[in-house]
Amino acid sequence: MTSAAVTRVRAALARQPRIPLAVLPTPIYDATRLRDALGGPARCPRVLIKRDDLTALGLGGNKARKLEYLVADAQSQGAATLITTGAVQSNHARMTAAAACVAGMRCVLVLTTTVDEPAMAGNLLLDRLYGASVRLVPSVDPMLAVGQDEAVVAEVVADEEAAGRRPYVIPIGGSSGIGVFGYVGGTAELVEQLDAMGVSPTRLYFASGSRGTQAGLTLGAKLCGASYEVTGIAVSAGEPEKIERAKRIANDAATRLGLTERVDLPDLVTDQGFIGEGYGIPTDAGLEAIRVLARTEAILLDPCYTSKGMAALIQHVRAGKLSPAETVVFLHTGGMPALFTESFAKAFTQQS
Repeated sequence: MTSAAVTRVRAALARQPRIPLAVLPTPIYDATRLRDALGGPARCPRVLIKRDDLTALGLGGNKARKLEYLVADAQSQGAATLITTGAVQSNHARMTAAAACVAGMRCVLVLTTTVDEPAMAGNLLLDRLYGASVRLVPSVDPMLAVGQDEAVVAEVVADEEAAGRRPYVIPIGGSSGIGVFGYVGGTAELVEQLDAMGVSPTRLYFASGSRGTQAGLTLGAKLCGASYEVTGIAVSAGEPEKIERAKRIANDAATRLGLTERVDLPDLVTDQGFIGEGYGIPTDAGLEAIRVLARTEAILLDPCYTSKGMAALIQHVRAGKLSPAETVVFLHTGGMPALFTESFAKAFTQQS
């Protein structure tokens, strides 16, 4: 059943424009030392880490899967410039800039910031290195409903058109029906790998921001008959708008793929308990998760996204919410450049 479902999904995706940007398939890592650190097989489930931090494009991360379809769509429309938005340390913006390089396109990033002159470090440094043009705008909360930067995006679109270049606007996080294709395909890949390993995980943990990844994972799990519950760990506020966005773009993707399945609100599970003080602000539990995974498996998490997702998994193990007989998957969505910022160094030093 699962094999036939995956074949059907792959056939539907094959009809969509796509350019290769990621190194796929990404590996699955059996985190045995992490399991030992959390009490061993008597207390902790088996933890498998899906290494989408190793997609390679622009230092890797989950956005590479989405950008394969988004950039292909842009090119099919004759676009010369990719435009997108995000926070000043946005992983999505960094990877869009990298994708533009590979595709031979121009890139303009509209980035929100709380300071007049943000430090040239982490993702922002890489944005510049990849040759992106960066426009900075004041931030309220970059992960709430988009709106504060729309006027600047409109200006950039007008400027590009006036210069004779057709622009293509990618929404924050690549969260659109087309972007959802990335993790529909990613789910097909994961389900095949798990079948080959002979394991049936009960949960898939991941850090959830703009909800494009959640939409793809949830739709993909339904289409592919996955054994696990898709468990998003929110890194920012914004409900109920975000869950409605996830439902809308997931079903838009299903329509575009010519498939009849649909996602409804109860399918979209998101734990709001690990956000902390807000988006981009490290938590004590997240900093502990970074340290634990680094010192057990030499795998690096980031302070904004994956650390909060792993903090939830660790807390659920310690609270006995997961049986040691289970197997769970943690989707590592990348974000390593955020480790090399002043704000993370300060937070890490203070906790240490």
